[in-house]
Amino acid sequence: MAKFSRNYSRKIGLPAGSLIHLGEKKQDETRISVIDFNEAHVERREVRRIEDCLPYKQSASTTWINIDGLGEVDVIADAGRIFDINALVLEDILHTGQRPKIEEYENIVFCVLRMISYDEEQQKVSEEQLSLVLGKGVLISFQEKPGDIFNSLRERLVQGKSRIRTKGADYLAYALIDIVIDNYFDVLDKVELKLERLDEELFSDSSIETFREISDLKKELIQLRKSTWPLREIVNSITKNEFSVIDESNLIYFRDVYDHTIHVIDILETLRDMVAAMHDTYMNYVNNRMNEVMKVLTVIATIFIPLTFIAGVYGMNFRYMPELEWRWGYFGALGVMGLIVVGMVLYFKRKKWF
Repeated sequence: MAKFSRNYSRKIGLPAGSLIHLGEKKQDETRISVIDFNEAHVERREVRRIEDCLPYKQSASTTWINIDGLGEVDVIADAGRIFDINALVLEDILHTGQRPKIEEYENIVFCVLRMISYDEEQQKVSEEQLSLVLGKGVLISFQEKPGDIFNSLRERLVQGKSRIRTKGADYLAYALIDIVIDNYFDVLDKVELKLERLDEELFSDSSIETFREISDLKKELIQLRKSTWPLREIVNSITKNEFSVIDESNLIYFRDVYDHTIHVIDILETLRDMVAAMHDTYMNYVNNRMNEVMKVLTVIATIFIPLTFIAGVYGMNFRYMPELEWRWGYFGALGVMGLIVVGMVLYFKRKKWF
């Protein structure tokens, strides 16, 4: 899971709307791509400067501008100036530890999501912040680094085999949110497979390492919960028709996304319960093993108490002890000790102490 060691001390004392990138710098150079489309045509290109997107601001078609990389603060500031994005929104875009949320500012809607992925090599969940700025006919997405889960959507736009070409920017925003949430299913499926493997290894010889993996996974699921639960509020507020730039005819699609969100949350809670149960099971297993070891050691110590007493008595080396001059004294003492051991073992077995 991503580390949220943000250097917030850099922001202390600065006025609201100050543009400083806080968070892990995942991409040095900012990349800008544009897809402009309507039912009849589609244009897909990459631009070097955000100013090259200015003609699309007044375009009659729908425009999707995607910005990868938040390290160049000037580019983000220029995007805000060209597309009339509030400085507070730009500030939140650059602070990559944001809680998922949705807000309306004048003529735009601003939405923050957590886009997750699963690293097969490291067997870990990673995430990045996805910020969406929805205006009339324009959708701008801000990502921390290149590479995302939207390639299938781009292909649908280019091939023109989807109703998305006939819809507006609000439907495009729905499509992006829907893909983000659907991707949670895929990641959670892989997490569940990892859980099944850990469950099989839990009581093996490598159980300590397995327990460490379970503990790490528990932390990942806690972070995923923080990223997932706010999604319900976001989509629910959209379905209530609270935002002017979202057409009422598209609300039915957001209701479907809401159902998916509830399903994701249910799966996530189930996985968290499974991890917690495995964690508790292992701790109980370790405690039981410790109890068994302590019981054996206690029985051994108890058996040796009378033996130690006898050895202590005859180890006092007094000159006038009746048994010291007895020819069979040594063997007699050992015989008594042996009888005591046998008697105590039989007693403990009868009591089912071991």
